[in-house]
Amino acid sequence: MSIMSVDKVKMNQTAKDKYEAIRAAGEILKDAGHISQEYIEKMLEREEIVSTYVGNGLAIPHGTKESKQFINSTGISIIQYPEGVDFNGEKAYLVVGIAAQGGDHMGILTSIAVVCSDDDNMEALRQASTAEEIITIFESEMEE
Repeated sequence: MSIMSVDKVKMNQTAKDKYEAIRAAGEILKDAGHISQEYIEKMLEREEIVSTYVGNGLAIPHGTKESKQFINSTGISIIQYPEGVDFNGEKAYLVVGIAAQGGDHMGILTSIAVVCSDDDNMEALRQASTAEEIITIFESEMEE
């Protein structure tokens, strides 16, 4: 199973706050079978410890160190928020939920951060109108 797939990408969403956005990212991972419900609580817990907003309109919510037991398989959820979601005064236009087993975690986080640190990529991700477009942008950059 691919860690990225169109069924795990939601376009044109709105969220009243960062907690709703994080929960939505977690629900996608749960529905795809990557995590159990407890992992979503750990994603919210991590946000309390340190914001998962990483800059350039991107937030990467993921669980705490103690949440590994709630991960069944590695997966990524991607949600596009055209209006942005407030993360402590910063707007996230893309929320990428991560559940990673074993050593996958840092590699995936780094790859996503690198893709989204490029302003052209970020603009393309914000303007994308289909899940396929979003996946293409990530995959083309992550394979390099």
